[in-house]
Amino acid sequence: MHFHIPRNSIFISLLFFSLASFSLASSAQSIYGSVFNEQGNLLPFSSVFIKGTTRGVTANSEGRFHFNVQAGTYTLVCQHVGYGKQEREITVGKDDEEIIFILSLQKFQMKEIIVKSGDEDPAYEIIRQAIKKRSFYNSQVKAFECEAYIKGLVKLRSMPDRILGQKVPDADKKEMRLDSTGKGIIFLSESITKVAMQQPGKVKLEVVSGRQSGSNGFGFNFPTFISLYENNVSMFTSRINPRGFISPIADNALNYYRYKFLGSFFEDGKEINSIRVIAKRSYEPVFSGIINITEGDWRIHSCDLLLTKTSQLELIDSLQLTQIHVAVSNDVWRVKNQLVHFNFKQFGIDAIGNFINVYSKYNLDPRLPKNYFDRIVIKYDTSVNKKNTAYWDSIRPVPLEPEEIKDYKIKDSIYQYERDSVLSKSNIDSLKKQQGPITLKQIFWSGIDRTHYATKGNYRWHQDAVIKSLQYNTVEGLVVNIDGNIQKYIKAWKTNLTVTRNVRYGFSDKQFNAWLGVNFRTRDWSLDKKLKREEWNFSGGTRISQFNKESNISALGNSIGTLFFGHNNLKIYKNIFGDISFTKRYESGFRFEVSALYEDRIPLDNTTDFVIIKKNKSKLTPNYPYLILPAQFTRHQALTASVDVSIKPGQRYIQFPHSKVAIGSKYPTFALNFSHGFNNLLGSDVDFDKWKFTVSDGVNLKLAGAIKYKVAIAGFLNNKKVFIQDYQFFNGNESQFAKEYMNTFQLLPYYSAYTTAHLYSILNFEHHLNGLLSNKIPLFKKLNWTFLNGANVFYVDKNNSYAEVFAGVENIFKVLRFDVVAGTRNGQKISVDYRVGFGGSIGNTINSSRFRGRNVGF
Repeated sequence: MHFHIPRNSIFISLLFFSLASFSLASSAQSIYGSVFNEQGNLLPFSSVFIKGTTRGVTANSEGRFHFNVQAGTYTLVCQHVGYGKQEREITVGKDDEEIIFILSLQKFQMKEIIVKSGDEDPAYEIIRQAIKKRSFYNSQVKAFECEAYIKGLVKLRSMPDRILGQKVPDADKKEMRLDSTGKGIIFLSESITKVAMQQPGKVKLEVVSGRQSGSNGFGFNFPTFISLYENNVSMFTSRINPRGFISPIADNALNYYRYKFLGSFFEDGKEINSIRVIAKRSYEPVFSGIINITEGDWRIHSCDLLLTKTSQLELIDSLQLTQIHVAVSNDVWRVKNQLVHFNFKQFGIDAIGNFINVYSKYNLDPRLPKNYFDRIVIKYDTSVNKKNTAYWDSIRPVPLEPEEIKDYKIKDSIYQYERDSVLSKSNIDSLKKQQGPITLKQIFWSGIDRTHYATKGNYRWHQDAVIKSLQYNTVEGLVVNIDGNIQKYIKAWKTNLTVTRNVRYGFSDKQFNAWLGVNFRTRDWSLDKKLKREEWNFSGGTRISQFNKESNISALGNSIGTLFFGHNNLKIYKNIFGDISFTKRYESGFRFEVSALYEDRIPLDNTTDFVIIKKNKSKLTPNYPYLILPAQFTRHQALTASVDVSIKPGQRYIQFPHSKVAIGSKYPTFALNFSHGFNNLLGSDVDFDKWKFTVSDGVNLKLAGAIKYKVAIAGFLNNKKVFIQDYQFFNGNESQFAKEYMNTFQLLPYYSAYTTAHLYSILNFEHHLNGLLSNKIPLFKKLNWTFLNGANVFYVDKNNSYAEVFAGVENIFKVLRFDVVAGTRNGQKISVDYRVGFGGSIGNTINSSRFRGRNVGF
């Protein structure tokens, strides 16, 4: 049973507003109030702090503020960018004190400068001085500690019924607690984080407390130190613009900005210059808005800056940055308040959000323990999400608004009720009922995903849809290939168990194949708080495999190519197999895998020549790599063992109360593989030893774009008896649709390049310009289409080599990529063609999911 509260009830709104007011008034010795402008309008997100300290609060979006103090007399300072600062003295006794600030628009004084026709604006000289001091202020503080309060809010103003043609399930809307018009808060969180930083580039965040509305989550806890003293400014994530944004006081800022002096004003006897920053050219990664610079020492006082689509902003439509800097010592200023506001209006979704950071308790001479800055960058307190409402009411520097109080109240109550009743019979019966019966649509089209609910533990199972599992090839004809799995967590073993099964039937060769796999995955954390992941895999049965175990030929692509064009590129064989592997990952970034595989390899020949267009029958080819073999291979057995070792040095982590998550490293990944084929063991006919060493990484060059590379050196130490399934193939592509970019030679014919040589090398390289150059072309910069280039090369010897170069455009409609590719085999005739694939802010995500993992059996 779920309780229901009317969403539009005036009574509820008044009730929660009263509760908010009560919470403000019930804490002894507090200061509360509001900030207005001269017209009587509330000023949202104003900064209010105690003079001479960094202790203070930020007004909420309704201009209201509140904070607790000890009894005494204080001078409060209220600031808002674009308005004059105001100071008020207040004495706090036993009762709470209310104070109202009314701020006036900033009144500027114009310098007495004689500007002749053609002379530059006075702002330029101020900016030049600020640029000279930028590096000093960026590295002025060698180390510091502070405390950050972060509140994040994301609201939907409109949610469509369909996104990219896909219906938004009613269950998803219900889970987000949206109203009937698709409006509502979808994310609300707050947190307290202790921050420590040290030059050069060391940081440690300790999350003391965090909460997220309607869940047991920790909220958004990572203070975003957005520093305009950096030449290249990062905003949240590189996905909104991988090039970053050029600071208005960057060393090269004069090449990108125009400036206009608005005037100056005085605070505490110090003159502050107000300057409007304007992009010289549209579609450059630059800000627009106001930056205030102090006279004489040329430091940032405050800013109110904006990024839009014309700033090469991706994914979101606009992003506003507001900062107020204050003195934390005689000669050091730091950010006191920071507001990041964004708008998102795409795919029919209309959303807005605010992330408010309030920094306090700065310590410029921290006494940090030795080795304090280790690989754990963010650490959560074990009781991070255990704090009650009274705790948050006592420390919150930004008052909650009525809709936020309502959101916490309703969603937390629903979450608590659902958690308390999760194992109750009535809830289990309700969950079963919600799933409903299995339908014909699920069996044949969408697939079946079910959870078996029980008081002693749940398990999930899945089965592929029949229609989507259909394939066609010239060996089996029409094929039904259905995968399924069962997943269950075994608490006693602290292990996730997955049982996978595959059944396959060909209507032309009338052969039935099936195999079963069992996976045990364990994350051992409890013993020494070190991250260790272990996996055991066991599988066996009869399956159909491709000759090239790393092939990029898909069953769907081959089905279409065979039926319509007579291109049966898929080359397969049957194998009766048994496989065992063990994988372990360590916190250091070190990973190793040991595996053994036995295969009884059985050749298969074509059994049908059916094609839709009859004239294409002549194009059909034998079911073996005919460019390599003169005839079908003979049946044989192979017992092989492999060791894979990889490491990404310098891996950094987030440590949650009961787990750790890797967040990357600045170093590349190094990987080594060694495989051995056993001869005369269990009837095995193979005899080889091969190795491969790979270095790969992606590097963000900011304004110069980003590069991806993969370099491999490999060879066969022993190639006495190597069958075609164990050759080293170089992946080709005969389709106009691009295959996996960093693992494919796009113009190389399938199964045309291979080796068993003692030494060979491979290079894959891409340079994504991410707006460099393309932002000079009117249509391209408006659509945010970007250029890229690169090369793919392998070299065995002068008679066995291949090289291709390519240049293209990506981020087409945020999804597509178009390349023109030129390739040459052994330095002979150059061929040129095009390839279309996925690439861009959304397309790259699609690519990574398409090629994640590759099965030998399919």
